Amino acid sequence: MLAACAASRRTVVVEQPAASTNARPVAAPVRNAPGGTYKVGKGDTLYSIAFRNGVDFRDLASWNNIAAPYTIWPGQELKLAPSNGKTPAAAPVHAAPVAVASARPPAPAAPHPAVPGKPPQGSEPVSESTPATAAAAPPATSAPAAVTTPVVPVAGAPAATASNTPPPAPVAPAAPGATRSNGGVAWRWPADGSLIKRYQSGDAIPGIEIAGKTGDPVRAAADGVVVYSGNGLVGYGELIIVKHNDSFLSAYGHNSKRLVKEGQRVSAGQQIAEMGATGASRDELQFQIRKDGNPVDPMGYLPSR
Repeated sequence: MLAACAASRRTVVVEQPAASTNARPVAAPVRNAPGGTYKVGKGDTLYSIAFRNGVDFRDLASWNNIAAPYTIWPGQELKLAPSNGKTPAAAPVHAAPVAVASARPPAPAAPHPAVPGKPPQGSEPVSESTPATAAAAPPATSAPAAVTTPVVPVAGAPAATASNTPPPAPVAPAAPGATRSNGGVAWRWPADGSLIKRYQSGDAIPGIEIAGKTGDPVRAAADGVVVYSGNGLVGYGELIIVKHNDSFLSAYGHNSKRLVKEGQRVSAGQQIAEMGATGASRDELQFQIRKDGNPVDPMGYLPSR
């Protein structure tokens, strides 16, 4: 979102965890913080950086004193471990203010030492936000306001404003399919092909692989919000990451074409991509589920075939 002086805003709606029925807990391996630092690049989001390094996005934000809406800057260095060596407990979920793009860039400030979670001296932030002011209660006849949460800042994305942002594309009807409720999420298969590779704990790219051919539909495995849509993660090709609630993300790699953008809300069974072989040697879907930043076996969540 660092394109000029304007800020690019994308609003994300969070799916709050629902009560699970017939859910079978699936243990997730505990992974230590990788340590070191990561330099933010163009197109990065806090979610994609956390995914790349196998950590929970809330921990990554906490380690770097970054509050919602998780604004980051190209060139910013993020710590990949807590300063005291202990992973903090997840903060409670509260309603977040609506993020509002600033109409003008911030005034130049006097030089000062770098502070975690602040932009480096001489750079502009990816996005800038201020809490929305309280609004008067709407008339009884008006429709209820949508619940919104922090935006998904994208480093280096083109600027957008409320006046020139195009309306969202029409949502195609979701394809029917069996579902299975687990972890507060109703899961379904993301593609129709056969399973050609099972989950192996410890794989560099942990997940399952589903066969198919170029152009076959790739569908959202559950309701959620797109928090990454790009090709900046080596080994995944054209990748989409969907956030389902504060614990679960799903990822869809090797697509030939991405059909959704960051900040877009998707429904279970909705087509979000076309299958392909980007970053792979054959046409396939590389599918992952991550719980609190840790990869888990998708077969423990997907319905039986």
